[in-house]
Amino acid sequence: MLESIKKNKKGIILMLFAAILACVGQLFWKLSATNGILFMLIGFAFYGMGALLMLTAYKYGSVSVLQPMLSLNYALSVILGILVLNEKVSFLKVTGILVITTGVILIAGGDTE
Repeated sequence: MLESIKKNKKGIILMLFAAILACVGQLFWKLSATNGILFMLIGFAFYGMGALLMLTAYKYGSVSVLQPMLSLNYALSVILGILVLNEKVSFLKVTGILVITTGVILIAGGDTE
């Protein structure tokens, strides 16, 4: 299991950063609804950087491992919603974050290449 993670380590790290950038971009899109076009453009910049990083990440691992890493966007969105937008988190949201995170960990360690 650890060998698979090490093999895809660079791709996994790049994909995690790509997920963060894409999530921050989406947050700026949300903020642009009340703060104007500059926030929308900043959102596109972050999201675009995330997309470019995703393309780079695919060179270092298999799609079956790297693509599911993007599901961390859901967990990151909840965390950013709490920290930046003062949104409330329910028990079900926390449970969902734990399920997603567990799934990503299991998939990252399950590559058989």
